[in-house]
Amino acid sequence: MAGLSKRVRSLVRDDVASLSPYDPNFTPCRINLSANENTYDMPAKVRAAINEAIAATPTNRYPDPMSNELRDQIATWHGVRRENVCVGNGGDELLFNFFLAFGGPGKRLVDCPPTFTVYDIYSRMLGTSVVRCWRDPETFELDMTALLAMARTADMVIVTSPNNPTGNVIAPDDAARLCEACPGIVMIDEAYTEFSDEGVSCEHLLATHDNLVILHTYSKAFCLAGVRVGYVLAAPDIIEVLGAVRQPYTADVFAQAAAQVVTSMRGVFRPTIDTIRSERERLAAALGAIEGVHVWPSQGNFLLVRVPHAGIVRARLRDKYSILVRDFSSAPGLEDCLRVTVGTPTENDELTDAIASLVKEVA
Repeated sequence: MAGLSKRVRSLVRDDVASLSPYDPNFTPCRINLSANENTYDMPAKVRAAINEAIAATPTNRYPDPMSNELRDQIATWHGVRRENVCVGNGGDELLFNFFLAFGGPGKRLVDCPPTFTVYDIYSRMLGTSVVRCWRDPETFELDMTALLAMARTADMVIVTSPNNPTGNVIAPDDAARLCEACPGIVMIDEAYTEFSDEGVSCEHLLATHDNLVILHTYSKAFCLAGVRVGYVLAAPDIIEVLGAVRQPYTADVFAQAAAQVVTSMRGVFRPTIDTIRSERERLAAALGAIEGVHVWPSQGNFLLVRVPHAGIVRARLRDKYSILVRDFSSAPGLEDCLRVTVGTPTENDELTDAIASLVKEVA
């Protein structure tokens, strides 16, 4: 935070003074493909049911602090018990509480960049030391030999699967080995798992590995990014700790009502998810056919794309075409890379045509 006054700098913790706010670099645009949201509207009958539920929800009383009705629904969905579920204000709050509970001074996280930068931010915010196990620079696959070695002395390990922004997944067998190697807690962040192939989720390992935490969110596949609801699945003693450090009433009455409707009607989202998966492959092929452009395979609802002069291309996409994508070109290991959310067919076609034109312009 370069703009801190001398007064505040003298009062704030050193590790906080060095932080910069998380910045999604959002600009209002005609086509927003920058934030990995579900670009399709909420299914009409789900939206109608949410509206009805919210209209019937009283606001003069505090919400259930533990979201127990929603926890019960989630538990039934995933074949676990209420004691295995913790609900939070989006995945971000649950991540923060994870660091608050199991990180801090003297604790050690193994991170696997390039990946979601919030892990690093929360680590520094709470004084957790970070050891980085860098992914393969060409494929972005995990170096399991190095990761297992680092995990043996770690308090926390986080692997995102599918990984943001590269789209890779960890094989469940590798996740099991990771849990067995780590004396601390292993989190598999599965925020995008609904878009991945069947059998990719590591959730079934919860039955045999009591140091595993699985993070889920309603923000991506289920069109509730604006509502902020997420949850983790873990052993009851881990859930108890996460419940103890959470702020009270973080999931408000409207969020709980909306998430309960979505949970009960989650099958309605399947056609849209299948369309996004199909469009992901079509978009990857179309972008990959442009000379000078490289696209990595992805199991998420986004693609990592390397284009010449990515920063210039991103700016011109925004200014000339009113299309917003995420620029990762300044991140270590992601030189000249953009991350693009899979949009509707029309949005994807417009993005492809615009990038094809801009690559020629900047050549």
